[in-house]
Amino acid sequence: MKRQGNKSGTDDEIARLERKTGEVIARIKTGDSQAFSILVRMYRNQVASLAYKMVGDYDEAADITQDVFVKTSRNIWRYDEKKKFYTWLYRITVNAAIDYMRKHHRHHHESIENVHEKADEKLEPPDASYRRERIRNYIKEAAETLSDKQRSAFILRDIDGCHIDDVANIMEMPEATVRWYLHRARVKMRKELLKTCPSLLLSMGLK
Repeated sequence: MKRQGNKSGTDDEIARLERKTGEVIARIKTGDSQAFSILVRMYRNQVASLAYKMVGDYDEAADITQDVFVKTSRNIWRYDEKKKFYTWLYRITVNAAIDYMRKHHRHHHESIENVHEKADEKLEPPDASYRRERIRNYIKEAAETLSDKQRSAFILRDIDGCHIDDVANIMEMPEATVRWYLHRARVKMRKELLKTCPSLLLSMGLK
């Protein structure tokens, strides 16, 4: 789904998923012991994908995903059913990823590498494998210049395709503030890629 990590989705599909989610959460709150496992199956891939984009390591993303669903289980009673569930869940995921990185005192990995998938196809390098690896390194270096909030805004809006109002809900800040972080992230990415791999700019929409 476009605004939940799959860009082929539609608003109608998202609405249907939200309705189904509401039904499952209602079952959870009535004490249905099987309902939470259904919720996990519905959202595990989206959470894992977002976690990976944040930290750039599959094993670490798996740990974060597990942590997210533990926190979700403990706090599901606090979820406001008048709001979109996926923005609430994404907020938990983004915060868990940021906490993980801070706890382990390390820089981000090449977590925005998914951006270049279409770029690889368009560039048609003579040695595709070698070029892909170079592009990963370029994006890794560019991404490391972003702050946590810039990175979150960039991934949620430009990579996952979330509506700006949903990004604001996930990041718990005004839309104007999100737009500022997004602007700064794009400026930094553009600046870094202009130095290292300007041919990527057009494909990334950062020209």
